[in-house]
Amino acid sequence: MEFQFSSFAEFLAMNGHGPYVWVSYLVAAVVMIALAVAPLVIRRRLRREVAQELRLEEARRRAARERAEESRGAVATQ
Repeated sequence: MEFQFSSFAEFLAMNGHGPYVWVSYLVAAVVMIALAVAPLVIRRRLRREVAQELRLEEARRRAARERAEESRGAVATQ
């Protein structure tokens, strides 16, 4: 088996097509990395949002419970 290019510089140049070929590989690699990372980022953001919603809901329930206890106490003192 014989290597098609006589030097590494010729390999990188690829008979004048090198810039197109290497930019294409670079774009493909960036897209593949983005496709792998995007779901992880979205998942992390969704987990944060859900945790925040749970904290808000718990605070609302606690406040409603306290209001209910205060109103029961006010009714009992009358």
